[in-house]
Amino acid sequence: MKSLYLYSTPGCHLCELAREVVDPLLNHYALVLEEIDIAASDELIERYGVKIPVLKSPHHIDELCWPFDAAQTANFLQRISV
Repeated sequence: MKSLYLYSTPGCHLCELAREVVDPLLNHYALVLEEIDIAASDELIERYGVKIPVLKSPHHIDELCWPFDAAQTANFLQRISV
C-alpha cells in the first residue's frame, strides 16, 4: 500500500476532522495514512503552520490543504493514485 501523509499536530481539532474525512477513503485507494507532526521540525512549522491539516503524497507535489470535504479528498486521492 502507498503512503498518504497528513501533516498535523497533537490537539488540532481540524486535524481530527480531516482524519474523519480521509479514513473512509483509504482502503478504496489502497493508501495508508501516516501522520507527520509538524512540531517536530522548524521547517515543517514554517511550511505548514497555518495550513494544517494538509494531505500530501510522498510521490507527488500536489497538496490538499484544509478545509476539504469527502468529494475534494476523493478527487485529490484519484489524482495522486495514478
